[in-house]
Amino acid sequence: MHELVKDYYGKQLSGSADLKTSACCDASSVPAWLRPLLANIQPEVLQRYYGCGLVSPPLLESCRVLDLGCGSGRDVYTLAQLVGARGEVVGVDMTEEQLAVAEQHRAWHAERFGFANVRFLHGYIERLDELDLEPDSFDVIVSNCVVNLSPDKAAVLRGVRRLLKAGGEFYFSDVYADRRVPESVRNDPVLYGECLGGALYWNDFLRLAHARGFNDPRLVEDRPLAVTDPELLSRTQGVRFFSATYRLFRLEGLESACEDYGQAVVYRGTIDAHPHRFVLDKHHDIGTGRAFPVCGNTWRMLNETRFAPHFDFIGNFDRHFGLFEGCGGNLPFGAGAQTAACC
Repeated sequence: MHELVKDYYGKQLSGSADLKTSACCDASSVPAWLRPLLANIQPEVLQRYYGCGLVSPPLLESCRVLDLGCGSGRDVYTLAQLVGARGEVVGVDMTEEQLAVAEQHRAWHAERFGFANVRFLHGYIERLDELDLEPDSFDVIVSNCVVNLSPDKAAVLRGVRRLLKAGGEFYFSDVYADRRVPESVRNDPVLYGECLGGALYWNDFLRLAHARGFNDPRLVEDRPLAVTDPELLSRTQGVRFFSATYRLFRLEGLESACEDYGQAVVYRGTIDAHPHRFVLDKHHDIGTGRAFPVCGNTWRMLNETRFAPHFDFIGNFDRHFGLFEGCGGNLPFGAGAQTAACC
């Protein structure tokens, strides 16, 4: 599958307009605070972008960030502006043609930003241990519509956990299916290249995350995908696909379920570009200045990570009240209207 993917993204596609589905493109509205950053990116880098969501979590100043499957570098150069001169962004990709575009414009971006804080590595995201990357050295790892292309997703998560610092997070967009993808879909070269054939059944992804030490994966946002090519649509055999952004925290104390300890948090409104609210995930939209009840896992995700200075914390773990109300196990994605092609 590696050779298929390298050929598809390195040779078959010349730009995002060549895509046949809306899987590997970004239908999310770009927030106002991010638009000036995208305006600072070289046009060829933007034109060779094949991601499926925004992978720019808040509060990245001075962080060390790794981008898995960085392609031509759009997200690397976006994140470089967010981490600033004291941070660093490393991009990893296996496709030489894409990396060549990213490298070609490195000096251009350094001059534009006023600092040089990025580097690119040629390698495979399943074999991160073979690269010049120190364990426990990254605050945040991101990936944009790439993990589904990997034939060994367990190895990817294992490598991610090894490289994250304690309290670090894997913040990534990817494609998921509402059921296990049939073999004919998995082996279809175009559907695989379009990020559908390799999509995990969402519940299998949750099981895999737990098995690799990432308890309580948090869904940030999602959207249904449309296969806009009628002939390709007939080959999907009725499987529904979704683009979704998850965040996985490397925290030792996370439990496999959301347990209630009577805790709450108060957001101070002190994170840049987020003065009125902080969105941890799809179910935790925390307004500034108001006590917000949380489970023990959410407490740890805020108290034992880079977000801690921006919250006040109420309660502790001394008393347990059972399962936190509202925890369920149904399809987490919104059905919504099918999203048309957006690239």
